[in-house]
Amino acid sequence: MKQDLRSLVEEGLTPEEVLSRDAPIRRSIEIKGKITSEVIEEISRAKNEPDWMRRLRLRNLELFNKLPAPNWLPNWVLENINLEEYSTYAKPDINRASSWDDIPPEVRKYYESLNIPEIEARALMGLGAQLDSEMIYFNIRKQLEEKGVIVMPMEEAVQKYPDIVKQYFMKIFPPEHKFAALHGALWSGGVFVYVPPGVRIEAPIEAFFLISNAGEGQFEHTLLIADKNSYIHFIEGCSAPRFSRYSFHDGMVELYAHEGARIRFTTVQNWSKNVINFNNKRAIAERNAKVEWVEASIGSMASFVYPSTILKGEGAGTEITGITVANGRHIKENGAKVIHDAPNTYSKIVNKSISANGGTAVYKGVVYVRKGAKYVKSHVACDSLILDEKSKAYTIPHDQVFEDTAVVTHEAYTGRINEDKLFYLRSRGLSEEETKSLIVLGFISDVTEGLPFEYAMVLNRVISLEFSKYGKVA
Repeated sequence: MKQDLRSLVEEGLTPEEVLSRDAPIRRSIEIKGKITSEVIEEISRAKNEPDWMRRLRLRNLELFNKLPAPNWLPNWVLENINLEEYSTYAKPDINRASSWDDIPPEVRKYYESLNIPEIEARALMGLGAQLDSEMIYFNIRKQLEEKGVIVMPMEEAVQKYPDIVKQYFMKIFPPEHKFAALHGALWSGGVFVYVPPGVRIEAPIEAFFLISNAGEGQFEHTLLIADKNSYIHFIEGCSAPRFSRYSFHDGMVELYAHEGARIRFTTVQNWSKNVINFNNKRAIAERNAKVEWVEASIGSMASFVYPSTILKGEGAGTEITGITVANGRHIKENGAKVIHDAPNTYSKIVNKSISANGGTAVYKGVVYVRKGAKYVKSHVACDSLILDEKSKAYTIPHDQVFEDTAVVTHEAYTGRINEDKLFYLRSRGLSEEETKSLIVLGFISDVTEGLPFEYAMVLNRVISLEFSKYGKVA
């Protein structure tokens, strides 16, 4: 009798190992090959898009073809982004549902193995689940609609709220590098959120993104607008099975916090070790607004994510917290960028990285203070934990300060695992893997304490598995 997937996870198998036991999902539409204007037209036609979005896609394709490859990417990463071999649009042969009972069992078990329906029932105000290029599940509680909050798949927002979407879509993060332009040409899926003035959504809303096949590109777009004095916490989860070939993720998140608004955006990224991950993330904060990013980067072969905030209004602030795990021969860059464009703005950046089994963790950060942005305060703290002699950690800050009244500080610490702690814990009967896991969890505990309980548990479990005998270090 086939074992239940959740029991397999409880036995110690990682989600990617569980998921990879099953056959790929059937697709009703799949587009691959050279990315041409005809391909872009076909995607736009399949989505029944208005003409302005079709033209936006084509402009981004033109930019993609003109822009050089980013010089911040290693050559081996560029060599493995074989776009002509990837599926650039893959629509599962599944109708979107608002009940898990309406999702085919062979698909639903993917999400059940990751406890997504249980987390939704216990902790979330709404959930959207994307498989490959399309949302297959979307369920939002009635309280949101009663408060005037708009939450829907991004494609629907293009149709129903074109004026709002046009005002913000790829205006917060324009196509300023080659792969941002590629995203603009190929985007599919993602979530649109608008929170009216004065409305506070205390329970989080989540979008969960899953890549089901090897050789696939995923390009979801999330756009979140918090109007004056509103509050929202949005959670983004990511996962993928392990396959024999690379897949490519090139998503985008755009946040706009109007005067006095607060946005918290949390990502728990656990791609499998054959995913190359880009995620273009930027926020704009108006007067007295605050944007908080929490970025937990656990999986993937290579990851390049730099959440950024433009502090546009006086008194605006941002906190950017990153947890980066490079376990095995992988490279993880998890940085942050803050542009202080107004007086009395403030920023705090905290980055914690763990390198093991030959992994490389890199923090790259930019703090920019323009002339005239008086009395800015910014602090950056980077802590790196290296678990063996084969692993590496780098901290590369870049401060550009053009205002004498600004106070910009940076501190960095890099250390190896304490042998006395290892000895003490092992003398209490713990294995070396269990010991390392406990030390890593203690190292990041000040970050996980700020997460919703259910997600702190998920993150702790993922990290425990990463450093257990079941963790993959290839």
